[in-house]
Amino acid sequence: MRVDNLKRNIMKAHAILFIACFMSLSMVAQEKPVKIVFDVTSSDNSVHGSTIRHVKAMSEAYPKSQFEVVMYSGSLNMALKNKSSVEQDMAELAAMDNISFVMCEGTLKRHKIDKSELIDGVKTVPDGILEIVNKQKKGWGYIKESK
Repeated sequence: MRVDNLKRNIMKAHAILFIACFMSLSMVAQEKPVKIVFDVTSSDNSVHGSTIRHVKAMSEAYPKSQFEVVMYSGSLNMALKNKSSVEQDMAELAAMDNISFVMCEGTLKRHKIDKSELIDGVKTVPDGILEIVNKQKKGWGYIKESK
């Protein structure tokens, strides 16, 4: 009987050890840094709000990761002072080291908007689509924000 109990206890110990190792590996895997570029072209304020929520949640879940929101075309107002429905949140997130917001210079030029009208922390890139393509070439994940 004692031998059977000893075998059962050893098997239980191995099972617990296996589960503990599996759980720690899974926790480490979740902390692996990611790089994600968010593509925003919508003029819809609800899309702007959901983009901010996604970036904020992802940056909290993966603090060692990098996130970039690329805005162009219809998303112009998302990045403009006194016109954006997410201005305060965007300025706060843009101040973080691992989050960037960029606006397409082509879109600004088409609408005759000066860079000084952008929310503090929003940078510009020559072409929004090319920015996304270049990020993808470097292994960044891609999220299209839409409704």
